[in-house]
Amino acid sequence: MNFSAQPHIARWFIIIASLIITTLILWNVSLFFDQLKDAERSKVEIYAAAYRAFANTSDVNLETRNRDTRIISDELISLQQFIIGDNRTIPILLYSIEENHYTPRNINKEDKLSQEDFKRLAEEYALINEPIVIGYDGVDSQILYYGNSSVINQLKYFPIALIVIVILFVALIYFYYLTSKAGAQNLLWAGMAKETAHQIGTPLSSLVGWTEILKTENVDPDYIAEMTKDINRLETITNRFSKIGSVPDLEEVDIIAETQEAYDYLSKRSSKLINFTLDVPQGELPVMLNKELYGWTFENLIKNAIDAMKGKGALTIAISRDTRFAKILITDTGKGIPKSKFNNIFEPGFTTKRRGWGLGLSLARRIVEEYHDGRIRVLESELNKGTTMQISLRLAE
Repeated sequence: MNFSAQPHIARWFIIIASLIITTLILWNVSLFFDQLKDAERSKVEIYAAAYRAFANTSDVNLETRNRDTRIISDELISLQQFIIGDNRTIPILLYSIEENHYTPRNINKEDKLSQEDFKRLAEEYALINEPIVIGYDGVDSQILYYGNSSVINQLKYFPIALIVIVILFVALIYFYYLTSKAGAQNLLWAGMAKETAHQIGTPLSSLVGWTEILKTENVDPDYIAEMTKDINRLETITNRFSKIGSVPDLEEVDIIAETQEAYDYLSKRSSKLINFTLDVPQGELPVMLNKELYGWTFENLIKNAIDAMKGKGALTIAISRDTRFAKILITDTGKGIPKSKFNNIFEPGFTTKRRGWGLGLSLARRIVEEYHDGRIRVLESELNKGTTMQISLRLAE
């Protein structure tokens, strides 16, 4: 079985199942809506039948009937009156053909509608529901027009709401598809990074061995020391790649000493046209830190600052503290960042470089905020004058 295809299959299964469930819900709602309309019409037909029967019964001379017949007729009249009086929700217009007159029921009396208004309203009702003709002795005498009850009128907007919900649901499914696909890509990148770290390990071990041999060949010790620093640097980079996709271990570290070490390494290997300055307080500032990942973040910020200055300018690293945080400030004299882009620069893929991937600052934010519970931000920036980036890390308790 191809296990790499399982997330893809599961993703499509969830999407298809969600669409099927949504379709079934809409179908059932449509059936319910139609049944409710049918029930409303049946209610009106019962009303019309009761009205017709009541009128017929009223025309009968009850005195000519015996006692039992009168009792049954009285009960029927009571039932018909109950049915007629029970309708309080369906708006009705009863049109008398002979008198050419409309009698309203359950229509707001405050509207003070005229017979012409009732006629127009009856035409509207006829478009909504088929009128019911009431006849006596085979002669049509009245027409009952009725509209939808308040319940139906409220429910007619329900399908629109459902459509909006479906659109939002489909958008959510699409978003889930994109995020799950991005998650799969992230797993792939993490796997490639770990494999890269593993592959670098073999020649790195060989370089360590060659360095030991050079020590016995009377080579200038300064050369070997610098080579050892670069080998240590490669080991650090290897450790960084091996930690991608894993939760890093944090330990209590003096942020001043760690920053000093990274500063010394980068300042010696950068352009001589960059004027480096380090301003740190006396003593120690302990924080919970992963050394490799912090070094990666610090290096990214330094390299971005150098690129912003196009390899020439002043770069200042300063460390301060407050009651809860150690703050590392990196200030350059580069081209600056527009205020509208302060947050965008941390988004994956955002870059102003021709050959940049736009991942450095995104990784830096993830390392600082997700792994170290700190904060990274653009403290201040002015176009063509420079930028100050700030890393805030919680002091160790």
